[in-house]
Amino acid sequence: MKEVFQTPQGKILKVSGKCISLVGDDIDTDRIIPARFLKCVDFESLGDAVFEDDRKDLNGKHPFDLKFNQNAAILLVNSNFGCGSSREHAPQALMRWGIKAIIGESFAEIFYSNCVAIGIPCFTLAKKNIKSLQLSAETGNLFIEIDIKNVIATEGSTKHKLNLKESSKNMFLTGQWDATSTLLSNFELIERTMENLPYIKLNK
Repeated sequence: MKEVFQTPQGKILKVSGKCISLVGDDIDTDRIIPARFLKCVDFESLGDAVFEDDRKDLNGKHPFDLKFNQNAAILLVNSNFGCGSSREHAPQALMRWGIKAIIGESFAEIFYSNCVAIGIPCFTLAKKNIKSLQLSAETGNLFIEIDIKNVIATEGSTKHKLNLKESSKNMFLTGQWDATSTLLSNFELIERTMENLPYIKLNK
């Protein structure tokens, strides 16, 4: 049974969970979420449509369909993941399927930024280490915990030093990635600023 989806909020200090491996370079956003799903009114239903066409082609054998991968939270990918069009629906679909963090060889820049904006940390790791983790994840028995402050993934007694942009790390540790929560926490300051703007009249 799939876990109930919860949108991340505020500070993100650690991410832990089962890993799911998706092997292949240059997996683009059109494969992650096909263009026909971009007309959705909200993002809530996108989790069921993630990798829709790839999953149909593999007839139940796609990693996102395998029973032992259900409720996985950490996605393992290869190079240039999320390339192609800049659609924000791609990370939204992954998040609503259950992905809370991604570890890969490299990411397309806009996809990376879109992930950070919704609270999905994207870490990089050397090719040989990624392949080793992907092999371990093939049975659905790979669980890791990621310490964002120290940028370390712990797999049993093994530790992997990950890479994460310093600016992104600081955003997760302080909660500044979460624009909505940051806005609400400064509501009084916003209201005072509005009161001093001659072209805005507040009704009280």
